[in-house]
Amino acid sequence: MSQNGEQKSLIMIFGATGDLANRKLFPSLYRLFRKGLLSDRFAVIGVARRPLTNEQFQENVKKSVVEAGENAGGIAEFASHFYYHSHDVTDSASYAALKGMAKELDNHYGLGGNRIFYLAMAPEFFGPIALHLKSDGLTDVQGFKRLVIEKPFGHDLESAIELNEQIRTAFSEDEVYRIDHYLGKQMVQNIEVIRFANALFEPLWNNRYISNIQVTSSETLGVEERGRYYETSGALRDMVQNHMLQMVALLAMEPPIKLTTDEIRSEKIRVFRSLRTIEGEEVSNYFVRGQYGAGTLDGKEVPSYRDEPNVDKNSNTETYVAGKLMIDNQRWAGVPFYIRTGKRLGAKSTKIIVQFKDVPMNLYYQPNKPLNPNLLVIHIQPEEGITLHLNAKKAGQGMDATEVKLSFANNAINEMNTPEAYELLLYDCMRGDATNFAHWDEVALSWSFVDKISDAWESTKDESFPNYEPGSRGPAAADELLSKDGFFWWRVRDLKVERC
Repeated sequence: MSQNGEQKSLIMIFGATGDLANRKLFPSLYRLFRKGLLSDRFAVIGVARRPLTNEQFQENVKKSVVEAGENAGGIAEFASHFYYHSHDVTDSASYAALKGMAKELDNHYGLGGNRIFYLAMAPEFFGPIALHLKSDGLTDVQGFKRLVIEKPFGHDLESAIELNEQIRTAFSEDEVYRIDHYLGKQMVQNIEVIRFANALFEPLWNNRYISNIQVTSSETLGVEERGRYYETSGALRDMVQNHMLQMVALLAMEPPIKLTTDEIRSEKIRVFRSLRTIEGEEVSNYFVRGQYGAGTLDGKEVPSYRDEPNVDKNSNTETYVAGKLMIDNQRWAGVPFYIRTGKRLGAKSTKIIVQFKDVPMNLYYQPNKPLNPNLLVIHIQPEEGITLHLNAKKAGQGMDATEVKLSFANNAINEMNTPEAYELLLYDCMRGDATNFAHWDEVALSWSFVDKISDAWESTKDESFPNYEPGSRGPAAADELLSKDGFFWWRVRDLKVERC
């Protein structure tokens, strides 16, 4: 399979009538088609329980593309490559029918036996489907076979191991693509470029010059219709175990020998192995949890988490997490990595802030006019870009210093051409590039770290819940987590950095 240019494969999307397929997968495939990265030699089989004809399914695909705001040029030709199979995931006869359809389409489009199985459905079906794909012969192909799985990959280390063993009966590790859509975001992928392609940063990327790193991912939305899932997950499992730890790994990894999948993954795994274990009574010194109450957000009354649908009225589930991670290796010894994520906060935003140490003797220090330290801000969403905050001479007489910003943002023309995360990840999967997907070792090590925190929290009830208001920055204890180290959270507004 070529690593570049047009890709050919048969893509089977299990859960093809669901929200993910309609909001993300179909529009992303359409963008690849419009860019010429999908040749005429591709086909998609939508697999779901609902009875639909091919024509009805194709109309659904067209509708999802249009509702995503895409230019509809060539949409009829694109949709003609989509076929539908009403499926029972527990019935071998249904898999036999799917196998027959796949064989016909493989011959019709000349796909060479290349198959991608995308499981866009509830995680309890991942293992059974993988086992059926193997036992019912759908993985017996001449070309490549790849399994794409959405998070969550298990709900703790034990369940993740069980799921991995089921999947590995049908697919080898290099055929399993565990999606973390944060790894498809342009500026997350840019972390490596910022670090390893600039002599300005890499020599300073260590504990001699960096005082702390902050990773923030906040949402204004509440749990809403996801209450049943969230009750068994919480912010720790939903966000920290995957998205937040993956970003920390990219920030902290050593330079790889080569920019290959194996070498990059190897360095990320070393970071996970270097994470200081936090457990038992120590958890309260390193982690803070929160749960939102009722209040007003953007002029609208919003319910507390405990009043959301399918949520226990006395729930102990956290909707906010802030933590201090310590990476015990030579590069990062003594440098805290602060993370925070939560729902019903004041802004939807994901940002990384690298705070550099002050110069030993700042000649421009004035007690009544403190200068901000040098900061590198990586904007991941909603805007994309980087901002470097420096100090320079203030205009006019005298030698007073003031903050200046050097910034680049993916806006205007650049933003129009920014590939959406799923578009990038789907194309990577077709090319066989697993760099931006989670390896099993990363999943296992992150669960091992998170499980110890979960165990501590589940053994004690937090009597302060709910402990933050909608539209706020989260619980006050999150500020105290940094203040006891002499730091504070930075807030970014319109590229301006403020102390929280």
